[in-house]
Amino acid sequence: MAEQDSERRHEEQLTGASNASGVGAYLFHRVKPYLPPWVAVGGLGIAGAAGSTLWEGSAAAGVGLTLASVALTATTWWAGKSTGEQRRLHSAITVAAGSTWATAACLAGPLAGPIPHLYAMGGAGLALSWNIRAVLRRNVDGTAEGAGDKGLLEKVGLARTTLGTAKVEPNKVTVPYALPAGEGTNDDMAKALPRIASALDVAPNAVRFRPDPDSARKGELVIVPEDKLKEVVWWPGPSAPGGSIAEPLVIGRYDDGRELQLPVLEALHLLIMGVTGSGKTEGALDVLAEVLTRRDVMVWLSDPKRGQDLGEAFGACDWVVDTPDNAAVMIEATAQAVPARQKWLGDHGYRSWCPEAADVQTDPGHSCRTGGACGCAGMPFLVTWFEEAANTLRAVDDDVFTGIAQEARSAGVWLVISMQRASGYQISTDTRASLPASLCFGVDERDAAFALPSDVLDAGANPGAWGNKKPGYCYLVARGVDDPLWSTPSRTFRNDPVALAWVTREFASVRADVDPVTAGAAASIAGQLYTGRDRTEHTGPVPAARRELEDTDVTEDDDTTNVLVDPEDAGIDPEAELPDDEPGDDTPIFGQESGRKPSPQEARRLFADALAEFEANGQMIVGPKDFIEWCDRNRLSRPWVSERLKEAALDGRLEQTNTTGRWRIVPALTPA
Repeated sequence: MAEQDSERRHEEQLTGASNASGVGAYLFHRVKPYLPPWVAVGGLGIAGAAGSTLWEGSAAAGVGLTLASVALTATTWWAGKSTGEQRRLHSAITVAAGSTWATAACLAGPLAGPIPHLYAMGGAGLALSWNIRAVLRRNVDGTAEGAGDKGLLEKVGLARTTLGTAKVEPNKVTVPYALPAGEGTNDDMAKALPRIASALDVAPNAVRFRPDPDSARKGELVIVPEDKLKEVVWWPGPSAPGGSIAEPLVIGRYDDGRELQLPVLEALHLLIMGVTGSGKTEGALDVLAEVLTRRDVMVWLSDPKRGQDLGEAFGACDWVVDTPDNAAVMIEATAQAVPARQKWLGDHGYRSWCPEAADVQTDPGHSCRTGGACGCAGMPFLVTWFEEAANTLRAVDDDVFTGIAQEARSAGVWLVISMQRASGYQISTDTRASLPASLCFGVDERDAAFALPSDVLDAGANPGAWGNKKPGYCYLVARGVDDPLWSTPSRTFRNDPVALAWVTREFASVRADVDPVTAGAAASIAGQLYTGRDRTEHTGPVPAARRELEDTDVTEDDDTTNVLVDPEDAGIDPEAELPDDEPGDDTPIFGQESGRKPSPQEARRLFADALAEFEANGQMIVGPKDFIEWCDRNRLSRPWVSERLKEAALDGRLEQTNTTGRWRIVPALTPA
């Protein structure tokens, strides 16, 4: 870039005005850049002649002129310390020679002895030396064969690296580079990025590089000096209202102004990661707000925060759970739905899910019958979203998502896992490898490797530099997104739950209903937990825990004491006088047998009834601790219950979960 500035200044000097014409004008313009040294030599001669009229033969003047020459030379050497060594030395020699000649001319006269000859030869030689420097300073062949910016590259340890012609865009400079053959690789450039950022005095993630896939030593340096993402941009509304989920989701913008697009069908499964305060939740709002405005998609949502942030989206989801146990059931239901959906797609001639699969099957080419269209209901795309998945993984096995992630894509199932830290202690290596897409917000520097591939980090991505200081800043790594954008900083839109409430309300008629195949698979695992989900015209499912709270809510017009009265005591008047003592009132009531113990056959029947009651209430995960009150009521022990749970598992009524001592109820098939 310094060479380009020199060339520009040279051309400006050539375009100055001149009163000459024809060949004389051309020659004058070509000579102009090289005249300053000659003008300085002429001025030096005039100064020497003028000084001789004042100081010729003066000893005092000789001392003063000598000291002035030494001081001027020393000043030139000191002032040139910030320049190159060659320029500094050349300048000092020129000043020393000129001041020495001027001193001699002032004391002896400009025409005495060899002084005029030294002036002619020395002055011309020095002027020509500066002309030669001016000529060599211009690299008319460009930088492709040059050595690049040696000053910067020497500082960062890449002295022999050559730089190509820079491409300058608004707030962005792209410079091709080539490391010396046999001496450097792109890994060396990756290691030098922090030092380059330091040398340029820009943010750590303002400098990144794009390696050439066909070369181990070539690539491009990308420098973005100013952070254009500081400006907050609110969610502008859905990018494709009523469109297909196959169209990319627009969830923000890159630092060069381009849209941040998430291609769902190509992105496979998604990991959303970021520390508290990094804007991860608002990013989730952006993604959900886009998904819930599409016509061919439905959502299963696990939200352990029970609607604190995503509650306004519950009404737009087909199924919502909010406890770890119920999330485990949803995971099992998803695993059951994947092969069922794959079979349906195969029966209808689809190798993988596509938007056409969500419509009524009127195409004879996609029919499960011979001889014409089958008219089967379509199968919408399924998004299974596990918010704050660390809570879920603590309740189940850390490898529980692996099988789903490896098989779900062709079934039209998109797995989204949101968590603060995807470390090996919380999620298995196999599961992490099955989540190739990542939306990474600010993280702890030590955790960046859990969210982004190593080559993206080597290319300059640095989410650890943000932490929670820059909410919404993120990197998106996904198939379908250009590789150079993987290491490009972006920022999601600012969003809030009001937008989700609007989406839930306004796009209720657009969203797809659950298909029979997926509903049947979910009901076969979750039973009443799925089939009993509450749905109304404008609001979707309400989680069981929230329903319990809503059922006990009272208004100002209610008699709040009625909520606390047992049904058998409803007819008692609390204001009536207590009756008098009666015979037998003093009989001891403690230490006596309180009823009889049921027979073995009756106990097993009571146990079966208890399982049915749990299933009817939507509690599909049970264990001995859930039978404590039941045991006290029926005079049965917890070891007896543990044995019956094992027997029920052998009979197929229960299935063991990944958590010791917890069992999942296997429901009878019921309509969804």
